[in-house]
Amino acid sequence: MPASKEDEDRILRVWTPVILRATLLSSSTILIVGLLILAHVMPRYYVERFHQLQRPGATFPTESMRERFSEAAMGSPREVLMLGLLVLTLVPLGRVAFTLIFFIKERDGWFILLTATVLSLLILGVVFGRVG
Repeated sequence: MPASKEDEDRILRVWTPVILRATLLSSSTILIVGLLILAHVMPRYYVERFHQLQRPGATFPTESMRERFSEAAMGSPREVLMLGLLVLTLVPLGRVAFTLIFFIKERDGWFILLTATVLSLLILGVVFGRVG
């Protein structure tokens, strides 16, 4: 039996905040764990990193996402924090994606176009943005 329009709207309106709150809670947990690891393992990490980057010709190292995830799994505080920030980025992406779904259901052409543009730009910003 197909779901009625009211059921679909209720599901969209109920599950959107639940998923976004769960994403925010996950991100907060990962960030807190990263801060605790940082405080325990290397309390002077960012002070030393700041001094290293003050040297002439110093650059930020570039790492692939695969390297970042594997280092986060090994407990690297910096990479755990970066993972938490990446998960935090999913909150606005999810909100805009759910809004797009809502506008598609409503068949509101201009809002579909504008929301799809915003979502595309957010995704491009995350994919091509420099992390770290």
